[in-house]
Amino acid sequence: MWQLYQFPLCPFSRKVRLLLGEKGVGYEPVRESPWQRRDEFLDLNPTGQVPVMVDSERGVTLIDSSVICEFFEETVTKSPMLNGTAPDRAEIRRLVIWFDTYFYRDITAPLLNERMLKRLVYRQAPDGQALRGAMKAAVEYLDYIDYLLDHRTWLAGPMMSLADLAAAAQISVADYLGGIDWKSHEQAKRWYIGMKSRPSFRNLLTERMDGIAPPADYEKLDL
Repeated sequence: MWQLYQFPLCPFSRKVRLLLGEKGVGYEPVRESPWQRRDEFLDLNPTGQVPVMVDSERGVTLIDSSVICEFFEETVTKSPMLNGTAPDRAEIRRLVIWFDTYFYRDITAPLLNERMLKRLVYRQAPDGQALRGAMKAAVEYLDYIDYLLDHRTWLAGPMMSLADLAAAAQISVADYLGGIDWKSHEQAKRWYIGMKSRPSFRNLLTERMDGIAPPADYEKLDL
């Protein structure tokens, strides 16, 4: 069976887990704290980053969420997440990059640093200015999600795609860390409630990071 090395608040691992859930791929989650730099994990991935998927029986190791998602897109036909015409797939990939790179840089990464790493690893107080900057940026990104949903059923077009999974993965981590304000973002909120309602999402919502509790409405479907 596949093993997925990840930790609960890794947005890239969450993207992979959502895709595996939609496709019905079985796997065993393995808790890995990359900041610990374990030798055994570095042997799998010298960069020390998660997610990493391993099938030891077949001798297959997959590194990086984009690589993992593309692998299962190519090998599992159920629930395609890179669908449509070539231009459609280009738009899906554009949005995946947008969330994985820019949303992560401006929102998820600062929140993880201030509210997780500083607390659990560095034993430091969070920087209020950095937190306010991330939350302000989240409003602008939600504005763009609203814009997309004004013109489309799903973020990249008429069908759910990897773009929705990438977005929901990043947003769910930011939401866990208290960085999302849904006021004035009804379109984005309805879309996210729909994503949270999917069976593939349920395990993510029940998982907790030791020592860090999410907001009271984190699991609720009526934000």
